[in-house]
Amino acid sequence: MTAEPEIITFGCRLNSFESEVIKGHVRQAGLGDAVVVNTCAVTAEAERQARQAIRRARRQRPAARIIVTGCAAQIDPGRYAAMPEVDGVLGNTEKLSAASFAPEVAPLQVTDIMTVRQTAAHLVEGLEGRARAFLQVQQGCDHRCSFCIIPFGRGPNRGVVPDQVIEQARRLVANGYGEIVLTGVDITSYGAEKPAGLPLGGLVRRLLDALPELPRLRLTSLDPAALDDALMQDCLADPRLMPHFHLSLQSGDDLVLKRMKRRHSRADAVRLCTDIRRRRPEAVFGADLIAGFPGESAEAFAATAALIEDCGLTYLHVFPYSARPGTAAARMPQLPTALCKQRAAALRELGEAVLAGYLRDCLGSHQQVLVEEGARGRSEAYAAVTLDRSDLAPGSIVEAKVTGTDGKVLFAKAVS
Repeated sequence: MTAEPEIITFGCRLNSFESEVIKGHVRQAGLGDAVVVNTCAVTAEAERQARQAIRRARRQRPAARIIVTGCAAQIDPGRYAAMPEVDGVLGNTEKLSAASFAPEVAPLQVTDIMTVRQTAAHLVEGLEGRARAFLQVQQGCDHRCSFCIIPFGRGPNRGVVPDQVIEQARRLVANGYGEIVLTGVDITSYGAEKPAGLPLGGLVRRLLDALPELPRLRLTSLDPAALDDALMQDCLADPRLMPHFHLSLQSGDDLVLKRMKRRHSRADAVRLCTDIRRRRPEAVFGADLIAGFPGESAEAFAATAALIEDCGLTYLHVFPYSARPGTAAARMPQLPTALCKQRAAALRELGEAVLAGYLRDCLGSHQQVLVEEGARGRSEAYAAVTLDRSDLAPGSIVEAKVTGTDGKVLFAKAVS
């Protein structure tokens, strides 16, 4: 039996998209017995999991060619090249080039990503095993939040030209995807790298206008300091733009936000959620929150906990603070690790309660559900839904009446 290549993906939705590009390159290179580990560097835990996956892959596939790429490999290539299990290391630019996977190329290929100024469109036919497709529109970040190492793994802000985004979206819709998620490192900076560049809202408008056959468009994580007027004033009212908005909030305390070098205040975050809800009453919010940032007092943590109610957050993505070498925050006086974990657990507990409350409020309602696989799906507001049928086509959208919930998932009966 011919061995199949394996792509192991950690981290963000952009990595998921890029792993599909990598999969095509690996097959084109004829690397049947290969494992590519696409790493994340956002936390120390993400890197630990990647190293663990590399060692496990070598034990399970002793003859495979193991290639490591992604943000962790870009930032510290020597560390991964030194692992005895690893045969090759590719940077974040190199992993998107088919030539990098040829058997005869050098085992270590990592260029200075801070010199990269363009992002090419990478056309994929779909994302295997998914009903929604992630579509890259932007790469890199020009900001320097004090806790974040990702700009050093992704390089400067750069966007994919609109015509290429539309062409990729058209192919995905033709292949049966009912929902497209625009993704990148900092998508609210789309267009900022060029004078008078088309902003994110302009791109969304052009995409929706060009593809009337696209049922659902969703946005990935948004910087609350940078939502442009075109997005706020025009696109928010379009029913095909999903009413689930995930915000990069990080903290609810102004002093902590200042130390983080974030560009918004607590009041800005609350005002933004209020404004979006005014324009889109059914809006549901998610947020990234960091617990235990250096210098976070008990009062500052309480302000972050209170932000959940003040902004009306439903989905929380909580990180215990993790010092990343090379960042400004890593040089600040650190809180005890146990306290960071304790505060993160407390935020997650609050998050579980607000999600359960939101799901209870959905009882008896009718939801438009994107079928993912079997009986699983997602509502427009991104609630997980278990349907009463498992014979529906992945990527299809069905109307369903909510009949119950366990506090984490909606249970619903398909009515169309």
